[in-house]
Amino acid sequence: MAARSLNKVLLIGNLTRDPEMRYTSSGTPVVTFGMATNKSWKDSEGDTKELAEFHNLVAWNKIAEICQQLLAKGMKVYIEGSLNTRSWEGEDGVTRYKTEIRVDNMILLDSKGKDGVGLDDAEEPKEQEAEEPKEEEEEEPKEDSQGEDPLDDDLPF
Repeated sequence: MAARSLNKVLLIGNLTRDPEMRYTSSGTPVVTFGMATNKSWKDSEGDTKELAEFHNLVAWNKIAEICQQLLAKGMKVYIEGSLNTRSWEGEDGVTRYKTEIRVDNMILLDSKGKDGVGLDDAEEPKEQEAEEPKEEEEEEPKEDSQGEDPLDDDLPF
């Protein structure tokens, strides 16, 4: 019997860039975007310190389409997913690695959706929860020619 393990990520933060939609050679939608999370604390002298962490996110299939339609830079969202690390070989022959969060669930925390960030062609959802996509064999989007990276109900508190 194998030992139990868990790979789960829960984030609440602001998007650092608009979602970028791509399709695999078989037509599977994949979207990538970034998120920042922040924390603050007081040091021994009583000064407030802040630290921002930046995360790369990737969504596949139906949730990718939902993220593309509803999300925009600056929005506050709740993300649930898992850590995935992948590798590829760059044009220079060096193996590169990237750790991303694969999005399984997304909830808008901004009440106005894309309208709230100045985009005018989106609906105005109050809260959007994406269903977990069915597991399918995933294909990675093709690498760029420069050898760069190709690519439930309530909150738990």
